[in-house]
Amino acid sequence: MSSAATIPDTAVTGTELIDWGHKPGPQFPALLERAKAAQASGLCLADIRAMLTADLPPPDPEPLALQNAGDVALHINIRAENGDEQDNIAKVLETMAAVMRTPTVTAGAIMPDACPAGPVGTIPVGGVVAARNAIHPGMHSADICCSVMMTDLGEVDPKAALDAAQAITHFGPGGRTQGKRFTVSLDLLDAFRANPFLDSQRMLHAAQAHMGTQGDGNHFLFIGRSKATGRVAMVTHHGSRGPGGLLYKAGMQVAERFRKVLSPATLKQNAWIPADSDEGIAYWDALQLLRRWTKANHNALHQAVVEATRATSGDRIWNEHNFVFKRGDMFYHAKGATPAWDSYAEDATGLTLVPLNMAEPVLVVKGRNAAHGLGFSPHGAGRNFSRTEHRRRMGERTPAQALAAETQGLDVRFHCGGVDASELPSSYKRAGAVVDQIRDYALADVVDMIEPYGCIMAGDVPPFWASKRQRR
Repeated sequence: MSSAATIPDTAVTGTELIDWGHKPGPQFPALLERAKAAQASGLCLADIRAMLTADLPPPDPEPLALQNAGDVALHINIRAENGDEQDNIAKVLETMAAVMRTPTVTAGAIMPDACPAGPVGTIPVGGVVAARNAIHPGMHSADICCSVMMTDLGEVDPKAALDAAQAITHFGPGGRTQGKRFTVSLDLLDAFRANPFLDSQRMLHAAQAHMGTQGDGNHFLFIGRSKATGRVAMVTHHGSRGPGGLLYKAGMQVAERFRKVLSPATLKQNAWIPADSDEGIAYWDALQLLRRWTKANHNALHQAVVEATRATSGDRIWNEHNFVFKRGDMFYHAKGATPAWDSYAEDATGLTLVPLNMAEPVLVVKGRNAAHGLGFSPHGAGRNFSRTEHRRRMGERTPAQALAAETQGLDVRFHCGGVDASELPSSYKRAGAVVDQIRDYALADVVDMIEPYGCIMAGDVPPFWASKRQRR
């Protein structure tokens, strides 16, 4: 008889599998079941480990180092006309230099409306970044597919159009209440359910409640008259609202998981999802569905105003300026920049819109597909300093006094009540300078201008105590 009994293997667990190099994931439960079945049949742990060797994931790649910013082409399409703009451009160049170090980036461009949009290393407004096999959620930002739409309303009275639009649209936080919602296509909702990034009750609720809403900040509804035809036109500006915010958050979480493995040195805001990965393919599809939802959101408001005013409508133009565009094998990330080549999407019309500020025309432009702009043009006027700095510079003038002085003769309304001083014309770059630079840098040709009659902005929500006092 042997002097020592054989010690049996302990029951195989997930911890063993992880120690052997297997990674938790959708395949993990089935792998563990196979291991347990093999042990039950009499195999020892060493033999089970050998049996599962073929199922080991490939080793993690060597982490990618940051690039030298000077090794990546950065096209600068902006110039300063005063000290504020010099300071602004210096900050934009500083942040873009950090962005250019991201390992996936192959080129960048700055538009005439560029201004910082976060900590150093965050893509600025008016920034374009080309990346290979990579989708960077932080480079399209939370306001996915922020976009503008124009509808030719014909010979309607502009005041009647603005009144109708004010009764129809919805600004401010949150969505529409039950009974006041716009219909969302069942096909689109089914497509949401089929995508792993969009299939949640919270997402589906937001897709329904936020249809027909415009949010806050610099989003607007503008009524003006075409300089070329004399016909009245309506322009809306907003993005994908709650659904976009939810997708952005999910995309950043997935990108962060990849960043930790692929390039820990990359800034968190520039993390990416490999476009050819399962997650990248699903995220790209989710972006396209958010694009469909956002365009439908604009269309819902425009069609409602057309019907309310009994307008004989004409052309309708729509384009996004916060999005990711695929061109060949490259992914172009536009943060506040407008695609300027004719075939950027199947529904592209060859014309795009560039709003400036509430007291200036909305430009209708034809893009020039300029190589030095990576095929983009500006999306608006941009800012030279922060909203807080603008309020400081107002001095003792109240927002209402500043509004009256800067928008004389225009019908400007703030949907939530209070005047938002940070959206006044003085808070933006000089519109004429932006138009001049669009021409001088050959980024686009202006083919028409929608001259302002008036607009609706979100506005500041009055404090709760003021609302209570008013009810009394």
